[in-house]
Amino acid sequence: MKKLVMKCAMAVFCTALATPAMAQFNLKKAIGGAAKVAQAATLSDAQMAAYVKEYIDWMDTHNKVCDANDPYTIRLNKLTEGLKDADGIPLNFKVYYVIDVNAFACADGSVRVFSSLMDIMTDEELLGVIGHEVGHVAHRDSKKGFRTALLTSALKDGISSSNGTAAALTESQLGSLGEALVNSTYSQKQEKAADDYGYEFLKKAGKNPWSMAYSFRRLKQMQEEAGAKKDSKINQLFSTHPDLEMRIKRMEERATSEGIAKPENTKK
Repeated sequence: MKKLVMKCAMAVFCTALATPAMAQFNLKKAIGGAAKVAQAATLSDAQMAAYVKEYIDWMDTHNKVCDANDPYTIRLNKLTEGLKDADGIPLNFKVYYVIDVNAFACADGSVRVFSSLMDIMTDEELLGVIGHEVGHVAHRDSKKGFRTALLTSALKDGISSSNGTAAALTESQLGSLGEALVNSTYSQKQEKAADDYGYEFLKKAGKNPWSMAYSFRRLKQMQEEAGAKKDSKINQLFSTHPDLEMRIKRMEERATSEGIAKPENTKK
């Protein structure tokens, strides 16, 4: 059974099972290993950018990325056509061929959608998820979250800079950083602002902003399928988010007031 989990900006929940055809999402290769012994330094924007690049490069290397001719990639490229940048941050999209049902966006504009999420969502629902995640990137929520995670995880092992160049992260530090990102959360104010940005972002790109409401309805269905289990991952994740019903209502009322017709939302 696939795990249904969605978390804003860094949505990662690894399932316990894998199949030969589709691998489990690789959050970290190793936790062990010697950490660097050095003084923690205040991170400049340039150093932050270097760490973000190192992290996303590591993720792309250690997870199966669908190639250009893969049907998943073709579908995502068609879906995201015209989605170039978020408030000056260039966007790039890739698909991870993994069994986890998820997606995430990084501070540098890297958006990674998991194949199993694409299996269960329509194009409109996927667009809504992407629009919201891009909102966090545009508002620099992802950057702030990454900085906090880096300072509270990787830097606890000691990272320094030499002549303004950020020290490379060890496997252990990359693992700690990934775990910190998984556990990070955004405020309800940030979530609401990301919703609003996603709506405008999709509309300006010629996409139908009803996608925002559709994606939240799908996430609400996932939440309901999880049942009343307080320890379920999806209920834990949404415990700090604005009420999904309220988010659906806001997006639907906005689209209706602007006279935007609902798009088709049939399953693939």
